[in-house]
Amino acid sequence: KCRGIYFDVKNVKTVGIAEEIPERGLARISKPVGVIGSLVPSTQAEMHPVTQAIFVVKARDAVIFSPHPRGKLTTLKATNLLRSVMKKYDAPEDLFLTIEDPSVERTNELMKQCDLVIATGGQPMVRAAHSSGTPAYGVGAGNAIIIVDKTADLADAATKIKASKTFDLAAGCSCDNSVVIHESVYLDMITEFEKIGAHLLNADEKEKLKKAIWPEWPTNHVINRDIVASPVSNIAKLAGLDVPEGTCLLLVEEDKTGEASPFSGEKMSLVTTLYKSHSIDDAIRITNENHAYSGTGHSCGIFSATPENVEKLALETYTTRVVVNQAQAATNGGSWTSGMPVTHSLGCGTWGGNGLSENIALKHYLNNTWVIREIPSFKPTDEELFSGFTPRG
Repeated sequence: KCRGIYFDVKNVKTVGIAEEIPERGLARISKPVGVIGSLVPSTQAEMHPVTQAIFVVKARDAVIFSPHPRGKLTTLKATNLLRSVMKKYDAPEDLFLTIEDPSVERTNELMKQCDLVIATGGQPMVRAAHSSGTPAYGVGAGNAIIIVDKTADLADAATKIKASKTFDLAAGCSCDNSVVIHESVYLDMITEFEKIGAHLLNADEKEKLKKAIWPEWPTNHVINRDIVASPVSNIAKLAGLDVPEGTCLLLVEEDKTGEASPFSGEKMSLVTTLYKSHSIDDAIRITNENHAYSGTGHSCGIFSATPENVEKLALETYTTRVVVNQAQAATNGGSWTSGMPVTHSLGCGTWGGNGLSENIALKHYLNNTWVIREIPSFKPTDEELFSGFTPRG
């Protein structure tokens, strides 16, 4: 992440006239936003401040981190490392500060007093940021759903889904929560999953796992925190399961979508739900029904050799990212093999309750002043403007 972000911003001018468009008589001057209040989730307690620091310095901003209580020591250590680097180069250390003993009250006060809030975390936190009275960028909840159609390279799909799902023990918002497989390759895909160390649970084991992940279901949909970003061996122990040694991922089969089954949503653990689809239209239906329950606007993916299926998925889902034949978690936030800007936070559009439907990047850490000079008129005649339009009546 750090290398990717630095690569993206290293040659971007952020002082003085950053861009000139002479044919339009425009010049853009970049200016700092000011003091940023950054709400840091427990699942990104180290990565978030370290990567965000690159944007902050490049934009000439300052940042105060408000970590989740469970990640406060990690965020403090990361902040102190950043401060030590600033001191080494005789730069102001206080560009990076963290709330050492975070609380709701202190976070609310930070959001009131800073110039911009960047809120990465759960939806209650994001809603609080948008209600703070301070300009804010928020992110939506993840629940990446991956489609494997009948033209996919199954071995490649299994390998990349494993790489994506097991990254950071599935703590990230972009990891694969459900895989929707065409019925003609369903059993073959399960075989490929087993080859890479995944284990398919039976119906009784699935029920035990359900009780371990959502102990108060259906009255409460909250995930057991002890499951989050936990090794498979620990998940199995908590659920009372006997799984093969070396299992990297637990698989459960499901035919219920949306609120009818908690397995349709984000699990933040090394558990992936398998669905069987009859067609690309059926796979899109499953995707949309699950996203209506959890993760709308965030992302989905597809493994396919059929461009028409990729386009159909992109056109008919309510999502800001459609990853094609790649590892989801490694691609959504930018990578060396995709053109997406590298980031720590993913906007999910109005579908996900956000103002942005793109990756939060350097441009979002800057204000711009536009210098507007007169240019020769380019006003068209009515004939030119309305050419091709045939009025009725």
